Amino acid sequence: MPEEPPKTEEDTSILSDFLCFLNASWTPFHATMEAKKLLLDAGFLQLNEEDEWSIEPGGRYFFTRNMSTLVAFAIGQKYQTGNGFHVVAAHTDSPCPKLKPVSALSKSGFLNLGVQTYGGGLWHTWFDRDLSVAGRALVKGKDGALDHRLVQVNDPILRIPTLAIHLDKNVNTDGFKPNLETHLAPVLATKIKSELAHSNDGNGAIYSNASVHHPILLQILAKELQCDIEQIADFELNVCDTQPSCIGGAKKEFIFSGRLDNLASSFCALRALRDTCKDKTSLEDESSVRMVALFDNEEVGSDSTQGAGSPIMFEAMKRIATWLSRTSDSEGIVERTIRKSFLVSADMAHALHPNYSEKHEENHQPKLHEGLVIKHNANQRYATNSVTAFLFKEVARLAGIQTQNFIVRNDMGCGSTIGPILASGIGIRTVDCGMPQLSMHSIREMCGTQDIDTAYKHFKAFYRTFTSIDQQVSVDK
Repeated sequence: MPEEPPKTEEDTSILSDFLCFLNASWTPFHATMEAKKLLLDAGFLQLNEEDEWSIEPGGRYFFTRNMSTLVAFAIGQKYQTGNGFHVVAAHTDSPCPKLKPVSALSKSGFLNLGVQTYGGGLWHTWFDRDLSVAGRALVKGKDGALDHRLVQVNDPILRIPTLAIHLDKNVNTDGFKPNLETHLAPVLATKIKSELAHSNDGNGAIYSNASVHHPILLQILAKELQCDIEQIADFELNVCDTQPSCIGGAKKEFIFSGRLDNLASSFCALRALRDTCKDKTSLEDESSVRMVALFDNEEVGSDSTQGAGSPIMFEAMKRIATWLSRTSDSEGIVERTIRKSFLVSADMAHALHPNYSEKHEENHQPKLHEGLVIKHNANQRYATNSVTAFLFKEVARLAGIQTQNFIVRNDMGCGSTIGPILASGIGIRTVDCGMPQLSMHSIREMCGTQDIDTAYKHFKAFYRTFTSIDQQVSVDK
């Protein structure tokens, strides 16, 4: 590995800001809210999909859907009808247990919460952790209107205890094989303590939804939401780890955190867009549209209103291209625009594991600190081809940035990303890439500090230079 260059003030700021972003983004709703704050602070204007849009070259805009998906874009001052979009896309969701619609469980004198698994998590890593809940709630106002609010309980109110080895003698030889329906229910309280607390709450109130959710949970949520329990109409909660994200390793070269897949890509894309168009002068020589798209529900297939399988990105591109072409010949404008567009599908990649190196193909072994990993798969599990890979590597070469390559072994299955979904659904040229990481889908993942900085710089270079680089390659002309 080449010697790491000394960190600049900007590098340190990126890492510090990323940790703050992670610690504030326990759920896709919170990640989207943090992204929204970042863009508003930078002067981006918020649009609403339900409204008519009025946009112009040099403008910077964004909108959200379901408060879990966000699309932001900046229009070059030299934009001309039919010019392309340069997009970095990532996702806001991560595997986790989610509360069931009826979450109240009672087992052997304990109050537990019923949960359903979301995505393909390493569920054994959720045992013996200090857990809590976060998500969103609908709160009734005095006028009857419903207020959409985010909620995050910072205290560790939950735990999923493992069974003592004395009661499971063969666990180390046979493996830890929890039943996800019966063994993954977090403990909230003992029944006797909960009943004592309820009897001492001042009025022994009987709540209308007490048979659906434990009253003690409702009390905690009401306190966080600063409302009465009866005002809580409904909620959508994830079980979350309360341990903060941090920098670790003997040389402070690693990030230990949940949700690196894929908040790392989301943050780097957002910051790159923001920092390459801080004001209108930054877009003076740009003739394309720079875009970030952060989708929900990637971990479960993207087939949702707010997922990459929905037409949200295509609709945004269509509205933007159509509006900007309203004074000129708009025949085939959307199709022409898409042909000139390019998508960077950014999702985390599997770094070479020192204890399981045989799991990687011998000539494709991504390492921490050595640049973004370009993902290839002959069966189109990734959308990269030779042309899109070259263009993205050329961006890196001109910026003095490293890249790596990854393919999965022929005797192993291959995961996928939103890249093939968007490439086939929209028809946009796509490269799949990602930062290398370890412990993917664990409650506590690991990546390199230098890779955050490298991804940020690679995405910045993509926005700034791709227009000119793309003109050098002709395929169908």
